[in-house]
Amino acid sequence: MLVWINGPFGGGKTQTAYELHRRLRGSVVCDPEHVGFGLHRMTPPALRSDFQHMPAWRQGVFEVLDLVLSRHDGVVLAPMTLVEPAYHDEILGRLREAGHDVRHFALLAGRETVLNRLRERGMSPGLKREAFAVSRLDECLERLRGPEFAEHVDTERLTVPQVADRVAAAAGLALAPNTDGPLRHRLRRIGISLRHVRFG
Repeated sequence: MLVWINGPFGGGKTQTAYELHRRLRGSVVCDPEHVGFGLHRMTPPALRSDFQHMPAWRQGVFEVLDLVLSRHDGVVLAPMTLVEPAYHDEILGRLREAGHDVRHFALLAGRETVLNRLRERGMSPGLKREAFAVSRLDECLERLRGPEFAEHVDTERLTVPQVADRVAAAAGLALAPNTDGPLRHRLRRIGISLRHVRFG
């Protein structure tokens, strides 16, 4: 099974994916963003743009996920913002056509809640480092509320473990119990954020 975790930038996709991974034996996180990072590293700076618009990114993500789903005996977790319906169909639709069990979830929350999460993710009071995420926020929230991006998960008043519980229940997955206390949960979230800091 592929569990694609969609949502706005700063919406908790990566945190949710790693919470599921921690509590779901045999699961693996396959982050489609890394395909984009590789394409950017191969491309002169003047030619770089949003890598999702590159056919090579969409084809690469499809091929990697198809390979992993075909050969890995466990749930595959893919945290990635994807708001173009055509790109959604090009990747997830083709994976379904290839016979894979694909589950899609869009994590949604209010604008101010997402902005607060971006501030927390940036480890600083302002949002300077999150300019791209902020510039796309309204578009992401509007598009992801569309029926083509269901199933929707309202994360407004949920903790990361609670979001993971909702996603797992909807996908029919049995998670190990969450035994983290508040301090360990906070430290775990900081660790995941630090491992996914974007530099330039």
